[in-house]
Amino acid sequence: MDISLRAIALFLFILFLTRVMGRRELSSLAPFDMILLIVLGDAIQQGLTQDDYSVTGALIAITTLALMQRGTSYLSFRFGLVRRVLEGEPVVIVQDGRVIEKNLRRERLTTAELTEEARLNQIDSLDRVKWALLEPNGNISFIER
Repeated sequence: MDISLRAIALFLFILFLTRVMGRRELSSLAPFDMILLIVLGDAIQQGLTQDDYSVTGALIAITTLALMQRGTSYLSFRFGLVRRVLEGEPVVIVQDGRVIEKNLRRERLTTAELTEEARLNQIDSLDRVKWALLEPNGNISFIER
């Protein structure tokens, strides 16, 4: 039972941590980010199982995490409010060729990153963009005029 409670607490902490980190940070993993994820996984494992190295303990921890994931996925599917809290909503960052600076700052995104993403989508100028949205998964969608 102790392992299940620790698994639930750590699942909720990681869920909170991913929401705090922001969309862009999660969408593009640099080598340092990958190392951080590996270290984070190891740290979570230490807190999850403590000194219990049994197969039963591992199965309990994995099953609890899987059930938590399944539960949040179902709640997100069933209830719009839960989906908005867990996954977020798209944020408009360009409207009619004008960059919305307030939204860029809130999402910790620079104009240089925005124009780079536009170039990667074959858009040479933001003046050609009717809408640009930062999607919940961290990608930027461009709708040209």
